[in-house]
Amino acid sequence: MRYLELRRSGRQPQVTDFDHDFPALIARTLSDLTAEERHVLRSVSLLDAFSVPLATQVAGMDHDAPALRLTERPFIRESSCGVWPFHVHDLIRAAIRNADDGSDDRWSDQDWQRAAQRAFHALESQWRQDLRRDRAVLVGCLQQGLLLARDFRLDLGWLADAAFQYVGDSIWEPLALPAADARSSDGLQTAADALVETLSAIARRQHEHRESTAGRLSAVLASQLLPDDLVELATYYLAKAQRDLGLTDDSRRGMQRVASADGRLASAARRGLAHLSRLSGDFPTAVEAAGRLGWEGRHHRVLGDVWWVQGDMERATAAYLAARSEAEEHGAVGETAMVQAHLAFAVSFADPLRADDELDLADRLLSRLSLRSSEMTVRIAALVRDAGFSVDVPDRAAVLLAEIGVSGISYAAAKLQLALCFHHAVLDAQDVLVDAITRLRELTQRGDYAYYVEIAHFMAGLPFPEHTARARWIGGERQTRERWRHLVETRRSRLGTTR
Repeated sequence: MRYLELRRSGRQPQVTDFDHDFPALIARTLSDLTAEERHVLRSVSLLDAFSVPLATQVAGMDHDAPALRLTERPFIRESSCGVWPFHVHDLIRAAIRNADDGSDDRWSDQDWQRAAQRAFHALESQWRQDLRRDRAVLVGCLQQGLLLARDFRLDLGWLADAAFQYVGDSIWEPLALPAADARSSDGLQTAADALVETLSAIARRQHEHRESTAGRLSAVLASQLLPDDLVELATYYLAKAQRDLGLTDDSRRGMQRVASADGRLASAARRGLAHLSRLSGDFPTAVEAAGRLGWEGRHHRVLGDVWWVQGDMERATAAYLAARSEAEEHGAVGETAMVQAHLAFAVSFADPLRADDELDLADRLLSRLSLRSSEMTVRIAALVRDAGFSVDVPDRAAVLLAEIGVSGISYAAAKLQLALCFHHAVLDAQDVLVDAITRLRELTQRGDYAYYVEIAHFMAGLPFPEHTARARWIGGERQTRERWRHLVETRRSRLGTTR
């Protein structure tokens, strides 16, 4: 950098030009710039990446020429990837922000604070003016805005709206912020710290055990640093993590708090309460709740989740197709992929040939996202599709079970075990099936998904043992039993025609 700058000035570089430590070299480089270029460079050192218009706005100037000249300097890198084309290396940015250049126009702490405020508002403008609602713009603005708010202790302002947009479609691009070294040992200190931790925990839950998610979000709420609308965000996702961990009572209390607040996540919380009714086997209540949810509460998906456990795969498939169409109409990529995973699961019971196409579509939709639970649903659906046909179903299930254990998604283990019961029932492997049902009973002994044990007995045509919990089936127990038994017998007939 120093060499190129000297050559640019027309002077032959000398050894003594480099007889300095790195910060001193940065200071010398600054001295080679015009006053306006120095002002722009200091301003953009607050950003990970920038464009010429963004740099001009952050610098508080009304003309682009200094920013344009700066982009021609050798220490400014240009890349076609990302939202903004230009960036300064992190090490150089840090040196610029800490350089003791001794120049007449060096910045005071107040100058840096004002520049951070300008950058923060410039990012807001970039985000709000993005009429295409581009996720890359959202994530870029959110990540840079969070860092500024955290490091300069700014009010959250527009970050709250951006945070809700970020979580709205369940895509979960990573939000990776450098550690705040000066405060890393002191825990959460500001609202920005708390929001960074909240969004990080929500996004990382796709790759961490749900206990870690619950612990991180509980710590955020205990800090009492978040404003009320963002308390709702942390409470809702804590309740989701608790539900996945089988902590139903805690989850229900959290969902009820969010629903009662009637804020931006109220519809999602009401959907969560409907799911909790389904978990307990109270299907009529879940259906009734779905009728009041609308698109925001994902009503069709809730109905699909109810109908497949009744063994009514035709109605479940219709509900999921309606949910997928609605999600596509709203441009909700994450919801579309999630529903497709559920659709593939329902279809796999009734039509293994069609399931191939549905599973393929689910894989393609999920490949661009980070939705771990939906990925597991698809893999369980593949086991259901192959039930009776493939001898390696139990081995594949064992591998998947180990991965489920790492994730902490308790319901997935029960769903996987139900798929194994279907496989053994199709093969009429009574001894193995009895063992599988015993394992299923152990997985659901807390009460959630206890109706899976009933379904396993329906599949095998077995009577219930004493003290078996009974669900509130829609249309009655007998009809549900007949549907599940019919699915097993239909699969057996398919086996006969393929052998």
